[in-house]
Formats: sequence, structure tokens, C-alpha cells
Amino acid sequence: MAALQAACDIDMKPSRSEFITVRGLQYHVRHWGSTDAPKIFMVHGWMDVGASFQFVVDCLQREWHVIAPDWRGYGLTERAGDCYWFPDYLADLERILDHYAPGEAVNLVGHSMGGNIACIYAGVRPSRIDKLVNLEGFGLKDSRPEQAPGRYAKWLDELREGPAMRTYASEAEVAARLQKNNPRLRDDRAAFLAQHWSARNAAGQWEILGDPAHKLTNPVLYRVEEVLACWQAITAPVLWVEADQTEAWRWMGPKEQARAEVDRRIGFFRDVRTAMIQDAGHMLHHDQPEALAEMIEAFLG
Repeated sequence: MAALQAACDIDMKPSRSEFITVRGLQYHVRHWGSTDAPKIFMVHGWMDVGASFQFVVDCLQREWHVIAPDWRGYGLTERAGDCYWFPDYLADLERILDHYAPGEAVNLVGHSMGGNIACIYAGVRPSRIDKLVNLEGFGLKDSRPEQAPGRYAKWLDELREGPAMRTYASEAEVAARLQKNNPRLRDDRAAFLAQHWSARNAAGQWEILGDPAHKLTNPVLYRVEEVLACWQAITAPVLWVEADQTEAWRWMGPKEQARAEVDRRIGFFRDVRTAMIQDAGHMLHHDQPEALAEMIEAFLG
């Protein structure tokens, strides 16, 4: 593992950008590797970008064509107004797969929100997924019907006020913010991510490349049993990966309660193996890319 880590630190694999039209939006897609190599699609989480997978790609030992889009309203992909609905991510993913792998069953890796999207899609379109890797895509807390009036009201209030993102005086400040969120993030990795996570605006400040509308309360309740019905329909083998120091499940309650709920959800997969990344938090693809890349390649075979 030490030799692999050294190789990852030295060799940053080159990537290339492409823009395609997806359901009327200009989508940014990042590629690594030869187009003749086996494909891996990697989809990022909330307030992240496709370039976030750079460190994992650097540690892959086989030749792969890795395809990582920026979701709508993130990175260099066009924004979609003032509302983002979860089904749109499924439809966007399908168009991206149709574009790059028409008629193929693909390898799909998703982190956090991207893992949840990937799992739902894999249940809705089971024939399109060959193997699925879920990186801490736990899903959200279940909701109750009586929450609906308050959620709609809160959403309407937030629309009136208009969401906003803070700005930063320099790229270095953006990197520092990333490290504040994730103290394990190394200086060199934070500097790299800041380049792709932000851009300078007309006023000379750095803005996060995420539409502030993503911060709005979602008025559509998350109905976990519907989501789990989709997970149960997945036919592909699933690799479920968690980080030993994550707090991504904290919204589920105390640790024992959260663990029980996560395990319940995992039980809906027909064919699943679980793995734990040591010394890592929720951004495990930044914290331990060497170990994660090894797990992914072993699973994909």
C-alpha cells in the first residue's frame, strides 16, 4: 500500500473536459484514460464536482476510461433555474449513459448524493448496470406526511428570500474552507480541488461552483420505503463502502440507532458486499484514495 500511495502522490493522471447537451442543459463531463478502455462512470455528491475523483483515478492500476459528469447546477454544468428535483438527476444520468455507453450495462460509482442517485437508478433500470459501488450514499431521513405543509411553506419563504453563497478573497481561502470541512484533506489536494470547486467572478472574488438554489429546502418529502423498493429491484452486484470516521449518518439519530437503520437499508440489496475504509471521513475518496481504488478494482474484477 505504501508503494501505491507514493505512485498516487507522484502521478496525477491527465483529464480532459467535454461539454454535451443533456435535456436542454450544457453538461460538463470530465474524462480520464483511453476511450478504448473499459468504462467506469463516477458521479459526485452534493456541492461537489466530477474532478473530485482525481485522486482515486490516480490510484487505479488498470487502464480505465473514467467518465465523471458535473451534475446540473454544479461545477461547469449549466444551472437549471431555482429548483432541483431528484428525478431530474435520474433522467440526466440516463441520457449520459445513452450518450457514452448506448445499450451497455455499465460500472457505476456514486458518492453520497451520487450514491443515492446511482442506487435508485440501478433499481429503475437494472439492465443498465453491471456493477454498482455506493460510497456513503445512505439516503436521507424518512419523512412523515404531516411534515408536508411546513416544508412547502418553508420552501416558498426561501424562494422569496433567495439563497446565496459566500465568496472568498482567494483560491487559497477556498482551499482552507475545504480543509475546515475535512481536516484530513492534505494541502496539495485542497489546492487542486479549490481550482475545480470555485471560480473568480467579475468582482475579483472566488465563488463556489454550485448553484445556491441547491441550498433550498426540498418541498418534496423523501419517502425512504419508495427508495428502498428501488434498491430491492437492483440485480447488479453492489459494493457498499463506508468510512470508519464518518458522521454522514448523524441525522438518523444516536450512533446505535443510526447503525441499525443503515444496516436495515443495506438489507434491501439482493447481492451486496460491504467494506470499511479506515482513517477516513465522509469524503473518503479524498482521505484514502489508495485504499478505495484498490477496493473498486478488486470488486470490478
